Order: sequence, then structure tokens, then C-alpha cells
Amino acid sequence: MTERRLSGTGVAPRSGAGTGVWYGPDAAVALGDPPDPDSVDAERERDRFEEAREVAREELRRARDRTAERLGESEAAVFDAHVQFLDDPQITEDVDAELDAGYPAEHAVRRAFDRVIEEFADLDGRMAERADDLRDVRDRLLRLLLDEERTDLAALPPGSVVLAERLTPSDTARLDPDRIAGFATVSGGPTSHAAIFARSLGLPAVVGVGEALRDVDDGAEVVVDGSEGTVVVDPAESTLEAAAADADVEVRRDPVATADGTPIEVAANAGTEADVRAAVEHGADGIGLFRTEFLFLDQSSPPTEDEQYDVYREALAAFPDGRVVVRTLDVGGDKPVDYLDRPESENPFLGERGVRRSLGPDADLFETQLRALLRAAGDADGGRLSVMVPLVSTVEEVDAATETLDSVAADLDADGVSNARPEFGVMVETPAAAFLAEDLLDRVDFLSVGTNDLAQYVMAAARGDERVAGLRDYRQPAVLRAIEATVAAAAGTDAWVGICGEMAGDPDLTPLLVGLGFDELSVSPPAVPQIKRAVAETTRSDARELARRALAAATKQEVTEILDASR
Repeated sequence: MTERRLSGTGVAPRSGAGTGVWYGPDAAVALGDPPDPDSVDAERERDRFEEAREVAREELRRARDRTAERLGESEAAVFDAHVQFLDDPQITEDVDAELDAGYPAEHAVRRAFDRVIEEFADLDGRMAERADDLRDVRDRLLRLLLDEERTDLAALPPGSVVLAERLTPSDTARLDPDRIAGFATVSGGPTSHAAIFARSLGLPAVVGVGEALRDVDDGAEVVVDGSEGTVVVDPAESTLEAAAADADVEVRRDPVATADGTPIEVAANAGTEADVRAAVEHGADGIGLFRTEFLFLDQSSPPTEDEQYDVYREALAAFPDGRVVVRTLDVGGDKPVDYLDRPESENPFLGERGVRRSLGPDADLFETQLRALLRAAGDADGGRLSVMVPLVSTVEEVDAATETLDSVAADLDADGVSNARPEFGVMVETPAAAFLAEDLLDRVDFLSVGTNDLAQYVMAAARGDERVAGLRDYRQPAVLRAIEATVAAAAGTDAWVGICGEMAGDPDLTPLLVGLGFDELSVSPPAVPQIKRAVAETTRSDARELARRALAAATKQEVTEILDASR
């Protein structure tokens, strides 16, 4: 049998092979014709709707907690949006109107939600993907009203490749990478929640394959190549062998160096204690970005100094020979913290967030967090602790943060509390920080480039807005030159420079990052083995030449062609 190749958009740079299993959640909630309105008890139906809504809220809360534990707070936030849709006044009024018109609760829900879904589905990019969130909420309500069980994706046979029209956030969050070989969808884009979850899970995935995917039979042998963006049906033996080699990347416990001997630290990004465990399992050298927001979000009050100290100490204990880079609290953008006073802002991502809050309204929280971190740094049983502050844009901010660090250390000393001064660094996320890199390096021990925010601020292209995703691309020359300016500033100094944005997790870009001169690459835990392999296969001298040519390019297309030619 000849293999067939279907093209889509790869969203996670891995390959997986298995048996195709069609997943069709829409069919499970199909409704028949509504009954005669005169036979419907509107009040009873209204009670049924409210009961379903209450159960749905509880389910979403549990889904949020599970997702936060597995994937992090950022990914879990999608379920906050689902609760907002569930309680949206306009949708609720529309459901009420349908109930008053004599429709049973399930028909009222479908009619009210479908009108909004159609409005979103007619829009472009990211807005169209909101239709998937609404479908997810709608179907959750319908299943509860109809008392139907949903297909348990977590119980599919090991080695299954999920094929679907689309996957909702709820669907994707339940996929187990230890059992599921990958997924492919008819529709969807690279910024959909399914795509984001796939990257976080390290799950091979291709989205937007189109109608051709529907011709793949249930039970067919399938290879999903997330690097190439292809779905191979009835694969040849050589294709299966290549997929197996890609899936079975060796987990290396030892540090890695380029083929010509330059050591590169490959660390992991973590947002929860589960992430730290996953980082250890996948052979990370340490934690390159430990997001501390999970300690503060979805709580009724801030964590105490002792509670934070325990978490930081456990992270350090997981890497007794490595380094854990802890980012101080970064809120003020899209991360809700109920107990903090956050005035309305037209553009919170350009407003009071990150270090701006730590040196302002959240100064007390900042000092408490630093006390916990300095105490953990003084724990002789763990690895090396580094502290970095987010969203720096001026030298004065670094000086003020350093003064606070020194003041906290003096207070601990005066109190006779064991502590140590950790490495102190800055996250480079703004063009201002990139331009000031040389001045910042006079004051800190390291820089870590956060490419997700840096790209959005360099290109004035908001994260989450698919209409400008092409501008936000890491291959944009302006983004590359901002990164290069940061790394070049550290040359000849004792400081090290890392990268902890999504760009670092693409093995196709590893030679470019090595050539730019990064000392550390920090990626999602499942991506660590692939990045270590890519580093080991890279020659530093060739990588430098690749970076030189990419930096000389004037357009994204030129950069892309240079990178493609080097593979």
C-alpha cells in the first residue's frame, strides 16, 4: 500500500505513529426536533438549566486545577474564560428568551450559544478560535442536560492517534502523552488552545489539515509529523522508522555540549511542582524559568514566606547539581489576582505589571518573596538559586530591585536567619532592556531573553492576536537583532545569557541560538531531550556562520530561506 501525505500546520516539533481514532464530540450532543412549546414547563426547564450551569462551573474549576498542575497557570487560564462565557449576561438572557418561547433547556442552550458561535466563526484568526471555546462550553452544558457521558480520551488504547474536526481545550487537556501518539485536526490554527496545549505536553500534533483528513479511515496506521506539518497515512517502513527514532529521543542526564565541545546548558521552564518533576524526568540540567505566579493566583490571600520557602527549597532539592532560576512575581497583564488592587487599564500589558508592581503597589509581596528566596538560597542541601525580575525597562528599576534585595538580606542577617545572596538577573522582554543590555550587565549576573514578550513588543504585535502573528514571528530580522544585541553585550564579561521563550523549544532553531551565543536554553520539560540532541549535533563554528547570515537578512522570508537551507 502506498503511503499518502496530507499537509497541515505542525504545532509541536515531534513525530508520533499509531492507530487513527476518530473523535467526534459533536455527534454525542445531537438533538432531535423540539417538542410542542405548549407541552414544555418553562420553569422546570429554567431550573434544569441553572442546575447544569452550576455543575459546569464545578467541572470547569476542577479542569482548571488539573490543567494548572499539568501545564501551568497560563494554560489553565482558558478555563477562567469558559466560566466567563458560562455566566455571560447576553448569552444567559438569550437562553432565558428561548426558555420563555417554550424550548426545552437543551434546545435553548443550543440556539442561544449557536448564534454567538456563528458570529465568532465568521471572524478571522484568534477571534474565530473563540468559537471553539464557546462550543466547548455549549457541549458541556448539553451533556449535563442530556445526562450523556463524553468519550473518555484519557481511556483510548495506547498508541492512538486522535483524528478530529477540532479539539477543544477540555479535550486536549485530557490527552495523556504516555498513551496518545499524537493528534491531527481538520481545522484549527497554530495559536489555538489545542496547539498551545500540544506544545506544553510535548505531543506530536498537526492542525488545519483540511477536508482531506476526513478520508482517513478509523483504524488506519498514521504518522503525525509535527515538525514538517504532515500526516502520513499508511506509512512506508522507512517513514515509521524515522518517526520511531524521533519519538524515542534519548533522555540524557548529563550536561551536553556542541559537536565541537562548547557546553550549552539545557534547562526547563516550570510553573508548578509537577513541572519540576517532569523536568527531572526529561533530563533537564536545571530550571531556567521558574514562574512563581502559581503560588499567588487562584488564592484568597498571598502565600506566606514559609510556604514560598518550602516550594523554592523543594525545587532546589530536585537539582542538587544544577541551577534554578526563579522569576519574581509577574502579574498585572492578563493574570487575575483577586486579593490585589488592580485598577482598570486599557492595555495592561503596557501598564503596571512585573517589576513595576513589585517596586510599587506590591512592594510588600516583593520583600516577602525575596526573604523566602534568600532563605532558600542559604539552604546547603539544594542546587544554586538565581533570582530574576521581569519586564525591566530602565536601569533605575534594576538599581531599586537590587537595593530591596540588599535590604532584605540585611534584615535577615539582623534577625539571625540563615540566608545567602543568590545570582541576580534580569529578564529581557522589552526593546528597552535589549538596548540597555550593556548597562544592565554592569549591575546583574545574568540576562534571560523572554522571546514571547520581546517579539510582541519589538514588533508592536500583541500576543494572542492571530491577525498579526506573522509580525510576531521570531524570524523577523528586527527580533533577531534585538536578541543578538542582548547576547553580544555579554561577550567578554562574566555574565551568562539564557533564553526561556518559546523560540528556544524549536529544535530547528537550536543551531541559530547556539550561533547567536546563548549559554543556556530553557524549554518545556518534554522538549529537553530533543533540544539536547540538537545541541549535540550542532557545530559551533557552523552555527556562528548561520547566525551571521541570518542577522544580515532584511526580511523574514530571507531568514526562513537561510534556516531552511541549513537543515
